[in-house]
Amino acid sequence: MSANAKDRPATASWEIREATAQDWPAIWEILEPVIRAGETFTWDRDTTEDQARAKWFKTAPGRTFVAVGTGRFDGVVLGTGELHANQGGGGSHVANAGYMVRAGYGGQGAARALCAYSLDAARAAGFRAMQFNAVVESNVRAVAAWQAMGFEILATIPEAFRHPRLGYVGLHVMYRKL
Repeated sequence: MSANAKDRPATASWEIREATAQDWPAIWEILEPVIRAGETFTWDRDTTEDQARAKWFKTAPGRTFVAVGTGRFDGVVLGTGELHANQGGGGSHVANAGYMVRAGYGGQGAARALCAYSLDAARAAGFRAMQFNAVVESNVRAVAAWQAMGFEILATIPEAFRHPRLGYVGLHVMYRKL
């Protein structure tokens, strides 16, 4: 699946594909430090590997995917994402997604590529919009990336996230039509 031109990062050195069970060790290598740091995701910092796997791997119409490096990063899982319905029932037409990038590989466009992939996947699955429920306002790179991808901040819930270094910071609700 290729991203729409307006959603695609300027450069890419990876291939994004559906994740398999064999990808789990590499995905866990990405998720664990992010979860333990407790700075960007609302997951409990003591989430176990089994809990993380159950939470990250989605079933249809949701999906889990990976960005696998090419060229100088050949075969390295550089990032991962997951896509699912934000709500059930009457809200099931709005998607939600999350992304994590391997430590040391941030700022190279992998998160934007994962986002673009999920936007295409959401459109293909019949979702009409995508919503991020909890973008930590101190995660300024992510906020800027999602805004560049067409998301707008609908609201900021003050002091809704307890950051381990900064204390209580806001959580943005971000949205974009597909």
